[in-house]
Amino acid sequence: MRKEDKIAVIAKLGETLQQYPHFYLVDVEGMNAASTSALRRKCFQSEIKMVVVKNTLLHKALEASEIDFSALYGTLKGTTAVLFTNVANAPAKMLKELKAKKATKPELKAAYAEEGIYVGADQLDALCSIKSKNEVIAEIVALLQSPAKNVLSALQSGQNTIHGVLKTLGEKAE
Repeated sequence: MRKEDKIAVIAKLGETLQQYPHFYLVDVEGMNAASTSALRRKCFQSEIKMVVVKNTLLHKALEASEIDFSALYGTLKGTTAVLFTNVANAPAKMLKELKAKKATKPELKAAYAEEGIYVGADQLDALCSIKSKNEVIAEIVALLQSPAKNVLSALQSGQNTIHGVLKTLGEKAE
């Protein structure tokens, strides 16, 4: 690869790192064409961008970034695929689903999600438990609606009770 090509790849990786707020480093060494194709298809369906890159070029792109990714440098060995995503837990859930199907690869090397660095395959459960922005918003809306629903139901049941008492009192007067 020519030096100009390497510089272009590093620049493109740098742009992609800025474009996506989260990324995962995944070991895809030894995967055959069929399983790699299936992984790419699954990534596409989950709106995850998968890029297989040379570790040295990725290392240089990470160094050029404004964020300190030095904890990830040790994981850049073997064949590495980078999964870029806008939803922090989407790749983790996908990898966990593949693990459930007894697939040995791909395996999580490291991840940068929600401004935190996770190193090692044992971090997969922690990454799965990260809530996406939409999940957090849904929880907040549900929490905000809960007291209002309680007040409305109390008023409606009270309305029936008051109506019943007034009707009974009205019947007694006759």
